[in-house]
Amino acid sequence: MKVNMDINEIKTYLPHRYPFLLVDKIVDIEEMKITGIKNVTVNEPFFQGHFPGHPVMPGVLIIEALAQTCGVLALKRKENLGKLAYFLSINNAKFRKPVFPGDTLTLEITVTRHKGKIVQTHGTAKVGGDVVAEADLLFSIIDRKE
Repeated sequence: MKVNMDINEIKTYLPHRYPFLLVDKIVDIEEMKITGIKNVTVNEPFFQGHFPGHPVMPGVLIIEALAQTCGVLALKRKENLGKLAYFLSINNAKFRKPVFPGDTLTLEITVTRHKGKIVQTHGTAKVGGDVVAEADLLFSIIDRKE
């Protein structure tokens, strides 16, 4: 289902904040799929050191953007409201092309298995339709300790 979830609504599900909130909006969400957007700007703090004179988005942050997108999907479920999604593992990560300032990352997550508190997913990051990174991500949904 096409949606337009803005950053303020995303922040109701994710605990992340600047400079570590890496999803700008959600454009599509279904029970087992979600698509998010990350607008990559030259103002991102990591570009100061990665790399001076040749800014490239670190692959680990692309994976984190995928993970945060998955977090929105998992934590939006009625039974998970107010909980946290803890990252358990990353498998089969592949980085296909560099991501530069000015790129728009399309973050696509598909749940491949959901059993109890464990959520297994496959994530794909694209720029202009080209795959730039992908990985299998595993999460545990836990109660938030106040």
